[in-house]
Amino acid sequence: MPNYKTEDIRNIAFVGHTGCGKTTLVEALLEKTGTIGEAGTVERGNTVTDHDPLEHQYQHSLDSAIASFDFEGTHVNLIDTAGFPDFRGPTLASMAAAETSAVVINAQNGIELSTRRLMRRAKRRRLCRMIIINRIDADELDLAGLVEQIRDEFGQECLPINLPAENASTVRDCFFHTEGETDIFSLKEAHDAIIDQVVEVNDELMMKFLDGEELSRDELHTAYEQALREGHLVPICFTSAKTGAGLGEFLKLCKRLMPNPAEGNPPPFLKGADGDPVKSSPDPDAHVLAHVFKISNDPFVGKLGIFRIYQGTVTSNTQLFIGDERKPFKVSHLFGIQGGTHEEVDAGIPGDICAVAKVDDIHYDAVLHDSHDEDNYRMKPLDFPQPMFGLAVQTKTRGQEQKLSTALTRLSEEDPCFVVEHNQELNETIMRGLGELHMRVMLERMKEKYHVEVDTRPPRIAYRETIT
Repeated sequence: MPNYKTEDIRNIAFVGHTGCGKTTLVEALLEKTGTIGEAGTVERGNTVTDHDPLEHQYQHSLDSAIASFDFEGTHVNLIDTAGFPDFRGPTLASMAAAETSAVVINAQNGIELSTRRLMRRAKRRRLCRMIIINRIDADELDLAGLVEQIRDEFGQECLPINLPAENASTVRDCFFHTEGETDIFSLKEAHDAIIDQVVEVNDELMMKFLDGEELSRDELHTAYEQALREGHLVPICFTSAKTGAGLGEFLKLCKRLMPNPAEGNPPPFLKGADGDPVKSSPDPDAHVLAHVFKISNDPFVGKLGIFRIYQGTVTSNTQLFIGDERKPFKVSHLFGIQGGTHEEVDAGIPGDICAVAKVDDIHYDAVLHDSHDEDNYRMKPLDFPQPMFGLAVQTKTRGQEQKLSTALTRLSEEDPCFVVEHNQELNETIMRGLGELHMRVMLERMKEKYHVEVDTRPPRIAYRETIT
């Protein structure tokens, strides 16, 4: 069994526009917690979460990846996601595995297109949200102005929970503290503003606050969690992955205040054709209930189904059903994920992110369970963008049609927004995605990973005669 409990777990998805520093921030946190000896860089191609050779080539994340660390008894799973809009399929799928969506903003660039889109998505999915203003070490920043822009764009519930100080070389907490010099705003005023926002969700606490009574940390924590769940508060924190400013405060924030799997909004499981909502309980002794949010075809261990456990305990002897299948599969090996590496673990508990290998029938969005009581369960569908950019593909070398079919199948398993069609009338194989970059990366993966080269052309249109 893990050396932590469900209440010790934090699942946080780092999302944001490309170039905001998500991967570098994950790397800095792994180094800060002693998980890795030295932080890698995107430029050198040696970060934990950008492990794909194409990510090294593009120097950008092209897929989501998980990185975990422990901090003062808290087990944190960070999901690093791609910022390019073309790869938002895996990004949106991975957000569903977290209680908290941390929207990272580049302090130099401010609010960008994907910032707005991802904030809306997280709100619609009822995820707890937080905003990380990263790269606060850059020159000529107007951080106070950026905070006001954020509040104007996303609501007055967006409030700083810490503030940069000493020319952005450090960050000071303003949730539990009221005194200290900062670069922007007054620490006391920022403290009063966020506490006032938090206690609004509890009339009794509000009366105590207005009467000047001291509020205990437990009282504040309970109200804070409620405010996050209800979208009544979106905390803003400040970091610099480059200098390390704010990393310690972020870790303390994760431990003290961010929701564990029992405190976030419950996952939207549905049952039956009518889609009746189903409650799950983060109870390790209950029936297993898990959701596959990512598929990865690994050249060494084969097909990996990566899932988040919501209920029950999964071990290396657990028998699991996939959806409504009548025949279970046995979990022969259970893996924990760290970037591109997989380490065998004894068990997974509610809140854990684990993986199983070489299970042919496992697929994205599958619900895994160990009892027929959970037959017909499914997760509320995500509203993925429609893949509209199409290319017809044909192998350059005759006789490689089966290799092409295998490659396209595996690539479509990994990305919910990459689909493959066969037009029987025109005898064309067509792959569709979200844009030119999406298609280019898929073609490069096909060549490098599956050793298939193809010719491409725009899909043909089947013209039909009409009587006029």
